[in-house]
Amino acid sequence: MRMLNPGKITKASSEPSKPAKTATTPKTSRTKKASTSAETDTAKASKTKKVFVLDTSVILYDHSAIQNFQEHDVAIPITVLEELDNFKKGNDIKNFEAREFIRFIDKLSGEHKLQDWLPLNGKNKGNFKVLMNYSSSVDAVEIFGEKNDHRILNSALQLQRERPESKVVLVTKDINLRLKARALNLVSEDYETGKIQDVGELYTGNDTLEDVSATIINELYEKGECESEKVLTTTPSDNHYFILKSFKSSTLAFYNAAEKQLERVDKLNAFGVKPRNAEQAFALHALMNTNIKLVTVQGVAGTGKTLLALASALEQRKEYKQIYLARPVVPLSNKDIGYLPGDIKSKLNPYMEPLWDNLKYIQNQFAETSKEFQKIRDMVDLEKLLITPLAYIRGRSLSNIFFIVDEAQNLTPHEVKTIISRAGENTKIIFTGDIHQIDTPYLDSQSNGLSYLIDRAKNHPLYAHITLLKGERSELANLANELL
Repeated sequence: MRMLNPGKITKASSEPSKPAKTATTPKTSRTKKASTSAETDTAKASKTKKVFVLDTSVILYDHSAIQNFQEHDVAIPITVLEELDNFKKGNDIKNFEAREFIRFIDKLSGEHKLQDWLPLNGKNKGNFKVLMNYSSSVDAVEIFGEKNDHRILNSALQLQRERPESKVVLVTKDINLRLKARALNLVSEDYETGKIQDVGELYTGNDTLEDVSATIINELYEKGECESEKVLTTTPSDNHYFILKSFKSSTLAFYNAAEKQLERVDKLNAFGVKPRNAEQAFALHALMNTNIKLVTVQGVAGTGKTLLALASALEQRKEYKQIYLARPVVPLSNKDIGYLPGDIKSKLNPYMEPLWDNLKYIQNQFAETSKEFQKIRDMVDLEKLLITPLAYIRGRSLSNIFFIVDEAQNLTPHEVKTIISRAGENTKIIFTGDIHQIDTPYLDSQSNGLSYLIDRAKNHPLYAHITLLKGERSELANLANELL
């Protein structure tokens, strides 16, 4: 959690300026005392006790959030518990988060009352309590209207009035609620745990090196490999990719950290799908590399993320028992899928259509009478290739599975961790998505699970990442990405 740093407090002296002739006299003790006083005030300000008030969005994002505020106190408005009660049933990750938090609070409170400050377990931890819905001198409900968010604001405002010696901070993933809090002179922050600092500096997985010796490129073409020291001055991340260019030629290369050498990357063909640019060639190489168990592919719409992942899975179908394609269900207009007619399969089909579209594209590369066309149909019929929502993954052990998670930017870091922790022997997991196209209200390009995974997993020998830059869907799709 990013803490707010109090500004320095300086104490100006009220003494008149000394005449010029006294400039050479020794410093008086008055000057030393003024300096010491300023330092003391600054130290006191930096040690000001803070109280963080969490709203429901933070709990659903991370059920262990109340343990991440160091020595400061944490409070939960009673309205948050009421809202969590609506989320406790279901198979989605947010339902799990709600249940886990409720269990934690029950265990923490024991036989105590939750309106009392209870110590959080752990070294250098603060206290915790539940805030009742009181109206302060500034009534958010009266100003903004009757709504749970505004009752949460009232709880924080009342706490601010009760503890003037402390700095009360409302922590929420809801941007509009943060703005309303600031309008009422209440400090508000986003929940920063699991949030990367700069998306512009996010790991891309590849680099271009200019002016490489033609001798090195020839060696890579002839031998397929060369010592990395001949080209690189620093050690790159494990499984990093390079475009090497000389004056007249170029080649694609991969850094094999185990052998400490560069290896040539060939443009592979995966079940009829061929890479159309260097980044796609890198992605296919990582997807087909059996030593790499975790791959992320990030890029805007039309760059081929899902298509490449699915094609590589089909190409390696004999190496795995099943191929899973999954994506988070993000209901349109915030409506739950329950309002849709039909059984569970009928309800989920609209959300899974993009995956079927990619599968049909690969299938249509072949004639209907071909073995490849029939093989895909048989895999679907026999459920060797299974398209499923992520809600049904929790609690399972996935062994001998090629697992593709599409639209991973709509997952929280905890959801990504949960998915990866399901992996058993001989399982490979692929996350694809566009971190700038997020459909869930409390995530952004910095806090979503895909960005978090790319930032945290880089330089691990089991992991590789590629950012796809060029759209290959069509010229019309590229127009939308570039101009609109």
